[in-house]
Amino acid sequence: MRGPLGRVAYAGTKGAVDAMTRALAADWGNDGIRVNAICPGLIATAIWEDNRNNIPGLIEQLEEQIALKRWGYGDDIADVVLFFASDASRYVTGEVIAVDGGMARVGSAPRK
Repeated sequence: MRGPLGRVAYAGTKGAVDAMTRALAADWGNDGIRVNAICPGLIATAIWEDNRNNIPGLIEQLEEQIALKRWGYGDDIADVVLFFASDASRYVTGEVIAVDGGMARVGSAPRK
C-alpha cells in the first residue's frame, strides 16, 4: 500500500496484485465470483523471527509506526480470510484490505 524506498520492483508487484484483484472482480462478477485481497502488515511469522530475536530495538521501532502499537499474528489475517470466505462478505468484491494495525493508511502517534 506504500512505496518503500529502494524497492521499486517489490512495490510494482504489490500494485499489480491490487489491480488484478479489481480486474478479476469485474471479469468474474457476472458469474457470482467475488475476488478480494489482503495486504498484511507486520505479521510475526517465521520470516521475521531471526530479526525480531536478534536485532535489539527492532520490535519497538517498528511498533512505533503502527497505530495499534503491536505486530500482527496469523490469527489477525485468518479472521479476515474467514470474513471473505463467509456470507458476511457476500456483497464485497474488488476490495484490497490492509490488515496492518493502521500502519499504511493511518500512521501513528507516539506512545503515551
